[in-house]
Amino acid sequence: MTNLTPATISCSVIICAYTEKRWRDLNSAVDSLQHQSLRPTEVIVVSDHNPELLRRIRNELTGVIAVENHETHGLSGARNSGLAAAGGELIAFLDDDAVAEPTWLAELTRGYADPKVIGVGGASLPMWLEKQPPWFPEEFNWVVGCSYRGLPLSTSTVRNLIGCNMSFRREVFDAVGGFRNEIGRIDTRPLGCEETELCIRTNQLWPDRVMLYEPNARVYHRVPQNRAQWSYFFSRCYSEGLAKAFVSKFVGAKDGLASEWKYSLQTLPQGVIRGVADATVSRRPAGLARAGAIVAGLTVTTAGYVVGRVSMNAI
Repeated sequence: MTNLTPATISCSVIICAYTEKRWRDLNSAVDSLQHQSLRPTEVIVVSDHNPELLRRIRNELTGVIAVENHETHGLSGARNSGLAAAGGELIAFLDDDAVAEPTWLAELTRGYADPKVIGVGGASLPMWLEKQPPWFPEEFNWVVGCSYRGLPLSTSTVRNLIGCNMSFRREVFDAVGGFRNEIGRIDTRPLGCEETELCIRTNQLWPDRVMLYEPNARVYHRVPQNRAQWSYFFSRCYSEGLAKAFVSKFVGAKDGLASEWKYSLQTLPQGVIRGVADATVSRRPAGLARAGAIVAGLTVTTAGYVVGRVSMNAI
């Protein structure tokens, strides 16, 4: 693998979309890419089995390549279809409901000056469309697809990248293949972790290579009101547990849960203590609610994982 510099780099950015209800969001995402300090070589927008959306992309979005998902319905298939059309040395992914800062791509690509780096991801900051619920703990920002408390605050090596803000060398997909269709979000079904499985699979093939988390490569991820409710919180936690069971099936429990053990044994207990202290010392009742949400979220996620493992063993 070679070192890449902004002067020589070619980068394809892929955005996957599935519904016209987020048309304004999609336009904002594309617009943010067209105002990058380092312009992408191409922007590919994939329609996930939605012919009308594909027509609108082709007719109304300028400066993009419109692609249809030719694989199984869902985010994994859509990303793979975008990959098949991409020609860049680097492949970056941005969600259709996220907006990239003007320096996003430049910050992502800086890491590739080191030939050992095979992937670089950035921070995803929540853009709450309504007020953030006082009970919602930052430790669970992953529930709404955002960077969570416990991630590094400076450029650091990580096991896996965040799906809405990530990039890889093209060689990664040539060597390990694409995203698994067996896992990954389909429309609003919150079963994800396809990017986690891909990252672990890559790390297993190239243990001497690294992936970087670059918090200066920032995007803002919209969080609608329906994702700020307890029902979504629990559903997403349970689905995350199920997804982790699938990931462990494909890559092994040791690698599949390595980061989760540290998160569960260090980050979450610290969050509970912080919430209780906030309620008792600072007299902010919401602290107890956040502490309770952390305990409940971990419990529900664990239950989803157990159910997933039992279901797979029964097959």
